[in-house]
Amino acid sequence: MDGVLVHENNALPGANELLNRWVDTSHRFLVLTNNSIFTPRDLSARLETSGITVPEENLWTSAMATADFLVNQQPGAKLSVIGEAGLTTALHAAGFIMTDRDPDYVVLGETRTYSFEAITNAIRHVAAGAKFIITNPDATGPSADGPLPATGSVAAMITAATGRRPYVIGKPNPMMFRSALNKIEAHSETTAMIGDRMDTDIIAGMEAGLFTILVLTGITKREDLDRYPYRPSLVLESVDELNSLI
Repeated sequence: MDGVLVHENNALPGANELLNRWVDTSHRFLVLTNNSIFTPRDLSARLETSGITVPEENLWTSAMATADFLVNQQPGAKLSVIGEAGLTTALHAAGFIMTDRDPDYVVLGETRTYSFEAITNAIRHVAAGAKFIITNPDATGPSADGPLPATGSVAAMITAATGRRPYVIGKPNPMMFRSALNKIEAHSETTAMIGDRMDTDIIAGMEAGLFTILVLTGITKREDLDRYPYRPSLVLESVDELNSLI
């Protein structure tokens, strides 16, 4: 989403035209984000204020992918959760119980209200045998005042205290894309992924068997490409350039 469709809450050139074309031609699509803070309704409203219309059913977050993963692993499991409404709403909708008494899993997502007590409880649960998963590995997140500690940083604290590494659901785990493919009943051989990061979007899309398109409106720049041992299927300046190709 960020760096592909929007930048600092402003629509990037060609983004709305591309989405409207997919809608008009009945192409199935999802807008993905590693951010687990917001619900699809929140994200749809945020995009609307940027001038981009994306119905909430066309949004897929790392929180939703986490709920989907847990449904397939252990339906009805007891979860100790650190996260915001995007994560708790997705887990509630999937039928999970959230408790701090003998949880089966500790689930860590993005939040702006990390507390020492919550992290301490998570450490104790993981040390006692609870399985540890996180929605995304990002160590920092952006803010107007500079970087903020994110899920990966807090997960590192829990790992340092317990010696247990978490299982990561979101990008660069290709499972994020596979769950999205299942959501829209698509097949990897006829699906493309558009992203702005080589180290999350492109590698995960490639490992999921998708045609990968890197746009240069976000994190990765053209001069960065030679640093990586893998390549996207296509490199474009922006999604606006994609409009002229299809």
